[in-house]
Amino acid sequence: MSVTMDGTKHQRRGNTRQRIQDVALELFAEQGYEKTSLREIAERLDVTKAALYYHFKTKEEIIVSLFEDLTKPIEDLIEWGRQQPHTLETKHEIVRRYSQALAGAEPLFRFMHENQATVRELRIGDTFKDRMRDLRDIFIDPDAPLVEQIRCVSAMFTLHAAMFLMQDLEGDFETRREAVLEVAMGLVTQAHEGARRRD
Repeated sequence: MSVTMDGTKHQRRGNTRQRIQDVALELFAEQGYEKTSLREIAERLDVTKAALYYHFKTKEEIIVSLFEDLTKPIEDLIEWGRQQPHTLETKHEIVRRYSQALAGAEPLFRFMHENQATVRELRIGDTFKDRMRDLRDIFIDPDAPLVEQIRCVSAMFTLHAAMFLMQDLEGDFETRREAVLEVAMGLVTQAHEGARRRD
């Protein structure tokens, strides 16, 4: 199980590989990545170290697998977006889907935020930056004025801010997510309309 920002626990599909990933993230959050051993992960799961080794040989493998699993919706979104027209409806749908993908991967993104040196070493950060560039490229109109392109990119980062900077604001996680989504949608609409006015 992993704990979301509002303190509730959610269980991803209950197979052993995912239980290992969830428990590892829990322990990394509690005591730090460097201080957590595979033995401790196995103990928390109540399995032998050999059973854990069957799925993952190292902590690095666990994090890389989590990154691949939890960012798959972002990859799918990029593939979908590449085939869509640059309409306001498409951009709104990208923002909606991206917000959902971020919410689903929230424990991983919190880990990435709190363990930036480890993320750099594992090259997860580079892969994530590449995905962000791909997302940006399907999201902005290359012909739009720079200010409108920046507005569009700001909408993406508004969604990120909700994960790391707004935990102390009133409301539960979903209420905050909806409020942030509304702001991001407004930025996208403003950028789209601004670009059209200048055509």
